Amino acid sequence: MPVMIGTIGQAAWIEQLTLNQRAAVDSIKGKWEAFMIATVKQPAPGIKQALCIIGSNERATAFGVFELSRLIGVHPFYWWADIQPEHQNALYIAPCNKVYGSPSVKYRGIFLNDEDWGLHPWAAAKMDTAVKDIGPHTYQHIFELLLRLKANYLWPAMHPCTKAFYYYKEDGKLAADYDIIIGTSHCEPMMRNNVFEWADNYQNEYGHKPGEWRYDLNKDQIYQYWEDRIKQVKDYPTVVTVGMRGIHDGSMPGPKDMPGKVQLLGQVIKDQRDILTKYEGKPANEVPQIFCPYKEVLNVYNAGLQLPDDITIVWSDDNHGYIRQLPDGKEQQRSGGSGIYYHLSYWGRPQDFLWLSTVSPSLISYEMSKAYAYQAGRLWVFNVGDLKPAEEEIQFSMDLAWNVQQWQPANAYSYTQHWAVEIFGKALAEPIAAVKNKYYELAASGKPEHIGKISYTDAEAMQRVKEYDAIAAEAETILQRVPVRLKEAYYELVLYPVKGAALMNKKVFFARKSIELAQQGKEAALGYASKAKEAFEGIEFMTDFYNKQIGHGKWDGIMSSHPRDQEIFKMPVIATEAMVQQYKDSARSAQGLQESLVLSLSAADYTSKTNTPNARLETIEGLGVGGKGLTIMPLNAAPVPDNDILHAPAIQYKLPLATGNYKLRIQCLPTHDLYKDALVKYAVAVNGNAPQWVSVEIPADTAPWDKNVLNGYVQKEISFTVNSNETLVNLYLPTPGVVVNRLEVIRAAKTID
Repeated sequence: MPVMIGTIGQAAWIEQLTLNQRAAVDSIKGKWEAFMIATVKQPAPGIKQALCIIGSNERATAFGVFELSRLIGVHPFYWWADIQPEHQNALYIAPCNKVYGSPSVKYRGIFLNDEDWGLHPWAAAKMDTAVKDIGPHTYQHIFELLLRLKANYLWPAMHPCTKAFYYYKEDGKLAADYDIIIGTSHCEPMMRNNVFEWADNYQNEYGHKPGEWRYDLNKDQIYQYWEDRIKQVKDYPTVVTVGMRGIHDGSMPGPKDMPGKVQLLGQVIKDQRDILTKYEGKPANEVPQIFCPYKEVLNVYNAGLQLPDDITIVWSDDNHGYIRQLPDGKEQQRSGGSGIYYHLSYWGRPQDFLWLSTVSPSLISYEMSKAYAYQAGRLWVFNVGDLKPAEEEIQFSMDLAWNVQQWQPANAYSYTQHWAVEIFGKALAEPIAAVKNKYYELAASGKPEHIGKISYTDAEAMQRVKEYDAIAAEAETILQRVPVRLKEAYYELVLYPVKGAALMNKKVFFARKSIELAQQGKEAALGYASKAKEAFEGIEFMTDFYNKQIGHGKWDGIMSSHPRDQEIFKMPVIATEAMVQQYKDSARSAQGLQESLVLSLSAADYTSKTNTPNARLETIEGLGVGGKGLTIMPLNAAPVPDNDILHAPAIQYKLPLATGNYKLRIQCLPTHDLYKDALVKYAVAVNGNAPQWVSVEIPADTAPWDKNVLNGYVQKEISFTVNSNETLVNLYLPTPGVVVNRLEVIRAAKTID
């Protein structure tokens, strides 16, 4: 059967289809990125029957072609993850007529970032060897991947090690050829990469050094710098970032007071829009633009910055997966709408996570579905770091952006099995999903890069090691069943991240255990020291195999076991024989007040719950510590007024506690207030006492927030007294956005020697 491919308005045969055949075609005409795949009888003279792929525009047609490729077994990551398709002697297609799209999110894509330790050294050595940089040969594969994922948008790599995207003339044309829309990050206004183009290459471009990066003092030079780029890219598909920050990831230089900052930033945006009007050949309100209130810019925006209504506000998470602010009722009415900038990888406070990708589909779905419910669905861009370690998470994010209803929080947990079926087949999908979902669950209470900064008890640490050991062993067992053609893909997508995380936990906790035992003068310390060293060497061995052996060195340089050379990646201090001997005669017992954990239970293990006509309580698998989160649906349910708290959705727990004094610790996902008048909070009442209000919100970039995002929860504590054999705890959830994960009951013990 022939395959016919065409775009509405560009293929005569589409216009000549019969009235009956045109019904589906007309249903996608004029829509954004919609396409259809259909078997059509006599689509053109001399053709009895054909498989027709028809797009509403050229990019949609490309999506249709790659969707067919996916249906016959070519995975979007076939090249990037070495997923070799299964050989087929023949391909068959049943009669079909399926329409795809339009997508839920108009602009959907990724941000290549923090590329210094993986993507850049690999591209320089293996792809763009002539320029030793991330250049057109690398971007060609990235653009193809985006189209195969039905994505359309990219923020190119922009760190100091990488030259600007438009420095290589082929890059802009290549993006246009692939119909990929290019944007720039929150600190790169007007399609410029300041780190390279202002701080490094300005003199080469203009023949003299740049002045200060201050719009209030050096407007003319900065204006020309922006103007020249817009002239260059005006015929390419772009979404222009407006506003101004520092040259890189810092605040805008200029006025020290907030009113001055607001006034200057407003002037910057006005002047930028004048440039767009001048060179785009149409009014500024017809040019796609975004403004990203990232970090300190959010404070400037909230202080009264007036944005033109057509600019899309791209809200950000707190860099650790929890969206900082969403549009309120008035902002939801903006003609430019809103979007989200979300991190699957991050360099910064309180600790990077650049090595392994551990943000679960459940968390991504919860936060992004919440954003969509609050009308932040015009543009989604995901920071994916080096791209390579985040294959599943990228695919999930793009699938969610294409159809946000398909992977709601209620079923996002099952995505990993769906993903594994597509790559490894049904027989292996269930065990692979069990391994990776446990991997996500363990990371929710401490990412591999973060565990050195978290205070686990010895029992908690050893339990983590035990659980990681179990999934690492299972991952090894599954490997024996994986077909030869997929073994390298399995190593990259499953075995390396799972075993790598397991080894990191063993390295850190066994090293810590060796020191503790040595300080008690115990010889067992040396055994733990040896195991810690083995774990460190195991990570190095696996990483070397990834780089040197897979594909005969195809990925050499892309996987670093020590991005940014952070302390967590080094071999920690371990016990020695001399240390054990030193403490043998001086070991002393500790003395102090010990608190004992009496009870720990999942929030989902309630005795009863009460829903309301407008809101219901749901348990979300895979969301937060312990693997389950209890929250309110729908995500945009109207908050219950404070004075009506007893009529909010509620959960009750019956706890078997002896008489005495206790503390109740409630652990919630560290989410943020939705907006100014929609606060994330709950109320708790014990044994019929008046409900006590508890706020979940902790401002980002504060010491308590540091602790929360590392631990994976915000914990609040109340004291109570038990006078009977049964304790009733009632939790009231008046607002959406609160996710309760775990309850712990603590009782203070006597001083111990």
